[in-house]
Amino acid sequence: MNTLNIENWQEANQHYLMAAVEAVREELELYKNCKNNDIEKKPERVEQSPAQERLKQTGEQLPAPSTLDTVTEMFCLSDFERNILLMCAGMELDSSFADLCGSIQNVKRNYPTFSLALAAMPGAHWSAITPDAPLRYWRLIRIHEGGLLTINPLRIDERVLHYLIGLQHTDERLMGIIEPLFLDDTMVPSHGKLVDSMNQVWTQQKNEIPFPIIQLCGEDVHAKRTISAAACETLESNLSALSTHLLPGNHTELNELIRLLERETNLSSSALLVNCNEVDTNDSTRLNIISHFCEHFRGTLIISSRKRIDILKRPVIIFDVNNPTTSEQHVVWENALGKEVQKMNGNLKTIISQFNMSSRTIRSAGSVLIGKLTAIELEEEEKSREPLNILWDVCRELTRPQLGSLAQRIEPTATWDDLVLPDPQKQILREIAIHLRQRAKVYGEWGFRDKSARGLGISALFTGESGTGKTMASEVLANELHLDLYRIDLSQVVNKYIGETEKNLSCVFDEAEKGGAILLFDEADALFGKRSDVKDSHDRYANIEVSYLLQRMESYRGLAILTTNMRSALDKAFLRRIRFVVQFPYPDAMQRTGIWSRIFPKDTPTEGLDVNKLARLNLAGGNIRNIALNAAFYAAEKNESVQMGHLLEAAHREYNKLEKTLTGNETKGWI
Repeated sequence: MNTLNIENWQEANQHYLMAAVEAVREELELYKNCKNNDIEKKPERVEQSPAQERLKQTGEQLPAPSTLDTVTEMFCLSDFERNILLMCAGMELDSSFADLCGSIQNVKRNYPTFSLALAAMPGAHWSAITPDAPLRYWRLIRIHEGGLLTINPLRIDERVLHYLIGLQHTDERLMGIIEPLFLDDTMVPSHGKLVDSMNQVWTQQKNEIPFPIIQLCGEDVHAKRTISAAACETLESNLSALSTHLLPGNHTELNELIRLLERETNLSSSALLVNCNEVDTNDSTRLNIISHFCEHFRGTLIISSRKRIDILKRPVIIFDVNNPTTSEQHVVWENALGKEVQKMNGNLKTIISQFNMSSRTIRSAGSVLIGKLTAIELEEEEKSREPLNILWDVCRELTRPQLGSLAQRIEPTATWDDLVLPDPQKQILREIAIHLRQRAKVYGEWGFRDKSARGLGISALFTGESGTGKTMASEVLANELHLDLYRIDLSQVVNKYIGETEKNLSCVFDEAEKGGAILLFDEADALFGKRSDVKDSHDRYANIEVSYLLQRMESYRGLAILTTNMRSALDKAFLRRIRFVVQFPYPDAMQRTGIWSRIFPKDTPTEGLDVNKLARLNLAGGNIRNIALNAAFYAAEKNESVQMGHLLEAAHREYNKLEKTLTGNETKGWI
């Protein structure tokens, strides 16, 4: 209805409500007269009374159904139950109603009661006052506690009274529990198709009570809210949101809340969006509460969750909400950047191939970039950088995974010059970088993704003893590709409880997927031993965990690196599913010379160092770094340059730690 029609309806609706109240007053007046004249039974009407005639006339003037008729139909009220509701409404809307009730019953009982209704109203039936009858079940009226049921005061519920008057106001008991949602964002076409699918479900299932539950699964919470709001708007329905952490654990309180919510959604013509995005799927108590709620709530229900929830007993139709497609992201980027898109030099596809972002995050990134480019005072370093590189860093920050104790972010500083490896190993590392840089062209433009979506993840296995450069090589790749690097703490990921390891791995990959960070599963022997013989359920599940990890690595859009000290301990079946294998050899004398020549930063003062003599130490790069660092501290404490004597002292300390003996041949001629 337009504004004028709404105003006309509100005025007509109030006239109709007051006419209905007046008709009830007329019944009470008639009963009062009969009682005063000792007439045992009210006479039957042979024609419409003046009040009934006015009610009919005002009803004919309504441009749309009245709230009174809507409540009567919505909650299946009998004529008698409707009159009881109007008696209670009359007490609030007509100041003389109390005197009338008091004159019929007695002065002290100047309020509506079931006893008065049973005696005065036509079509009276005792079942109207039972707890499961509509008036009490839906909390349309409230009965004062204490005393006899039939003579206790009756009051209309405040929310229901506002509705009858024509005012929409959320029940105060639900304030802070539900919130109205509105369509406040645009959608990409792929999400618009989900809206059409939801409406098709509701249209086809319109005769089913209740509707099947629709479950929207995916990481983008905002997109799921927008899709739900759009679907409801298309059907001219409202939408309210409820967080499951607000559901009480007590079943009595939960059932009371369900009843209020169902009444509220009926009165406001709303669907309910239940937010399960942060639900712990291993919390059986909370899942049982959610299941009970969904099973007993009879309204239109949408569930928003990251993963599928399989505990629901009602029919459920699941839709996966993915981030916009590549082409859709390109359009969103162009709109977000405006005229600044020209500064990308046609390289937006590079950003899109690396960062799988939602529409909202893309718009945030665009705003941040525009703010940086239009700032009055820019840092000198920022002025010299390409806008595309600035945007790349903005996207890295916005998509940076939140992995808590499961992973540690490493700030990469190592470069190719710092890496001392034989040429074949370096060549494989450069090939890994090429695959990451060119995957958008090969997978997307050249059609390999359309040919087969299996095995498109880039995975690598770095094998070799501790300290041979596996972590440094990961840093070099992260630095080269300008990506975040995360070392996964397998002691936190691997869990003795069945299902926990898989859950932790899922968290790692889901979070990292947004920005395609490099994942380093350091010392992965804890998870990647030879395939165990299945002797019990734990062995069987351990194999499932490994298979799950390899499956996620194969589909991961970034680079996942596994490191191990013992390649021989790995099952060949696992190795076949890893794209690159790099063997990090123990450094020979020439390679150790190269490591020693690069080990000290340019600002470190040194004096009289002989890298050829230092290379006699038969150690890996990690141990060499420890010696160099400790020697620097010894020299700093003495306010001296780093000299061979400091390195000799540090070498003795490192060898003692390794439980090795430092021989005279290794340190001959040092001092």
